[in-house]
Amino acid sequence: MRIEGSSRTQGGSYSAPLRRAAGGIFAPDAETAAAPRAEAAPVLATTALDALLALQAVDDVVLTRRKAVRRGRQMLDALDEVKADLLAGRVSEGRLNHLLALVGQARERTDPGLDSVLDEVELRARVELAKFGRFATG
Repeated sequence: MRIEGSSRTQGGSYSAPLRRAAGGIFAPDAETAAAPRAEAAPVLATTALDALLALQAVDDVVLTRRKAVRRGRQMLDALDEVKADLLAGRVSEGRLNHLLALVGQARERTDPGLDSVLDEVELRARVELAKFGRFATG
């Protein structure tokens, strides 16, 4: 989003400087004291507020994407650890439980393809836990 133009607020009209009267007291000129003052221009606060809200929305999208990338990397690391354990013939329950927790966090229900992959990962982890005689619930 591009913000164009700048809205500046305008102050009141210029008034003449005060003169020093006899006796050390400041008093306005007689000419300027009677002159009506112009009203200040209305402040365009809604434009600034809309811009701030738009910037906050952009930050939320960036932050959400960073969290998703971090979660995805954690899940890939956990899958690599489980794969190495399976190849070695020893899978720890802790790694499988950690993997199930990561799968539960990664569900956003926005991408059907991703959800089907997560379902397969979850099913495989539950099958491996069942081999230990422990059935994961959740």
